[in-house]
Amino acid sequence: MSNPTAVLETSLGNITVELYADKMPITAGNFVKLAKSGFYDGLHFHRVINNFMLQFGCPHSSDPESSRAGTGDSPEGRIQDEHPDDARLSNEPGTLSMANTGQANSGSCQFFINTVHNDYLDWFSPGQSKHPVFGRVTVGMEVVQEIEKTETGPNDRPVTPVQMVRVTVSE
Repeated sequence: MSNPTAVLETSLGNITVELYADKMPITAGNFVKLAKSGFYDGLHFHRVINNFMLQFGCPHSSDPESSRAGTGDSPEGRIQDEHPDDARLSNEPGTLSMANTGQANSGSCQFFINTVHNDYLDWFSPGQSKHPVFGRVTVGMEVVQEIEKTETGPNDRPVTPVQMVRVTVSE
């Protein structure tokens, strides 16, 4: 059985990702469930930092100017942290990783795409940051790079909003 793929249709182009359901079933499964429900459709990237990452998935980001963007959870709530020994996947460029509050079991609907190797964010690295990788961009890194170069204002929010038009999943 192969892993599911998702097409992230953004206002700047499409990004195709493989979701690691085989290694990260809780985290990837949560993303698939939210995507299939239409949860991500119409939201905006609320945090973009050049040479770091693009963050997405907060329900408050339906309004790209919302001061609450980056603080919301999905209606289903939070998921259990996933740290399987056989899935020591590093936060390399092009990987999708679960965002969280820094507390255990605080991931929900927000994720980020790494644009550089952020190995200090690996769940198996020393330190406080624990962000499990659950997928990888397979097509569209040029779109990721275009979003990464977007001019940002306060709180690393894109000056010109970048919308996630739709996310479709194929299993």
